[in-house]
Amino acid sequence: MPETVRQINKKRVSVVLAILILCGLSQVQAPQSLARENNRETPVVKAVRKVSPAVVNISSALEVRTRPNPFSGFGLDPFFDSFFKDFFDPRFERRQRKTSLGSGVIIDGQRGLILTNAHVIQKTGTITVVLEDQREIEAQIVGADPDSDLAVLRIASENPLPAIEMGNSDDLMTGETVIAIGNPFGFSHTVTTGVISALNRSIRAEDRVYHDFIQIDASINPGNSGGPLLNINGELIGINTAIYAKAQGIGFAIPISKAQKIISDLIQYGEVTQAWIGIRVQDLDDRLAQYLKVPGQRGILVQAVEPRSPSQDAGLQEGDIILAIQNKDVHSLDDYQSAIKSVAAGDSLQAQIWRNGGRKSVSIKTRLFPLELAADLAYRLLGIKVEELSAQNHLPYRTTAREGVVIAEINRESYLARIGARPGDVIRQIDDYEIRNHEDFKKAIVKYRQKNSVVLLLQRGDQGYYISVTL
Repeated sequence: MPETVRQINKKRVSVVLAILILCGLSQVQAPQSLARENNRETPVVKAVRKVSPAVVNISSALEVRTRPNPFSGFGLDPFFDSFFKDFFDPRFERRQRKTSLGSGVIIDGQRGLILTNAHVIQKTGTITVVLEDQREIEAQIVGADPDSDLAVLRIASENPLPAIEMGNSDDLMTGETVIAIGNPFGFSHTVTTGVISALNRSIRAEDRVYHDFIQIDASINPGNSGGPLLNINGELIGINTAIYAKAQGIGFAIPISKAQKIISDLIQYGEVTQAWIGIRVQDLDDRLAQYLKVPGQRGILVQAVEPRSPSQDAGLQEGDIILAIQNKDVHSLDDYQSAIKSVAAGDSLQAQIWRNGGRKSVSIKTRLFPLELAADLAYRLLGIKVEELSAQNHLPYRTTAREGVVIAEINRESYLARIGARPGDVIRQIDDYEIRNHEDFKKAIVKYRQKNSVVLLLQRGDQGYYISVTL
């Protein structure tokens, strides 16, 4: 074979070998690159990618009311300035509109239901939800519960929306990794990670005490409120809330298992329905606990049993000491209130009581409080009977109110009578509940029957007065 042909063949062999080597190298490098990418794709990355489409931004137009004070500018002490301000007719308030930002998470993509905090949408006019794809949709309030700081919204969409997967907050572990997603300071879909610092925390915020919160070591700012708290699997275990103004470097979330009953009520009824148990209770003082030889000197005293109530049917008696409810020890009135909030109407409530020096188990079949008993309850708690406000009784009572209920009869021994309330006064509001008619009044009485006190807005003529009443 000529030398030139031999050289050409060698070159061809060299080229083929080079191509084979390059192909082999590329096959080696590709898996290595893929492996590095997989190493970076941590469980946190997967969880965030899975849940982000269900996280929304919520903006709401807040109506801020300010009342002019005719005594301002006279050099009065700030205390008196604030004192006088509360006694002027709320109809003469100035109104301003402000926009607040919060977060939410889609819990039902078929129906367009969104879970968020109640304080995010409190006293709002228009609520706008911004989805991950930047679509803006106006939302309607399905229901809100300030006592638990939870609210449910609904948005309309032609196609099903991505929804989050519900988790379980009953088996959480201190120290486990959690992920928070929200919109702090307007920065949408901000992700923070941390661990569970503590469970079953109680927080006092303004005039309420919130129980059984999850404490995490990630800060929760106002824009995070209503956003989801996830476990490492991307499941919803809590709703972040920024109700504790003093929190710095820590955050709190509402456990999702505790919220399930509330969410169900808000979707079904538009408000939280309280299971009727039918007792009035008070904290047990040390002297009485010692006299009755109560174990551990802890529990709460049954002050009264309501007639025709589930507790009366179950055989509960005045003077019984409640030691535990649903296998949870009850040491105080706060413990009792926390325990019964998770009980739905129709559930059987198991209670351990102390009576005549011994323990006794009682099963109470709860139900909804009958609205037809609300009038008797109002007379028992407030000492008043009311009538629907109508065109017929405007003239006799000389009121300018167009909504509310009018006091028709008042017990002279009641607190309201002693401070000067009288027939003809119109009740416009009970705590946060606006009273437009008799049905609203009955619902408010039932809703707040377990409270120690309520604030009434009374109107006489064209003047409004706020009055705190002990129940």
